[in-house]
Amino acid sequence: MPRVKRGTMTHKRHKKVLETAKGYWGGKRSLFKTAHEQYMKSGNYAYRDRRNKKREIRSLWIVRINAACRAEGMQYCRFIEGLTKAGIGLDRKVLAEMAVSDPATFTQLVAQAASALTTAGESLSAA
Repeated sequence: MPRVKRGTMTHKRHKKVLETAKGYWGGKRSLFKTAHEQYMKSGNYAYRDRRNKKREIRSLWIVRINAACRAEGMQYCRFIEGLTKAGIGLDRKVLAEMAVSDPATFTQLVAQAASALTTAGESLSAA
């Protein structure tokens, strides 16, 4: 019975890794061992950062909303509290887009949030 030679599969696997490592710096693009190590590490970074990207984008939305609120004379946390009490269920993505592209509507939202805070404060003091 003839023996099985495995060179073709090894060559195919090495070629696949080196194709993926194209563009890496130094030996990480041409030496299989270092290319494979970097390929594995890059995959971990990509997996991690796909999740971190969501955090960073949400943080950017909050910064934009806060800046627009401060321009209207209100803090971000008070604005969100006012929206909740007013029963307005817009998410931060929509609010940030509105703050940038439609400031007039955002100003109306700030006014609604402020009025909801004052009416909630009056009802608490009356009780």
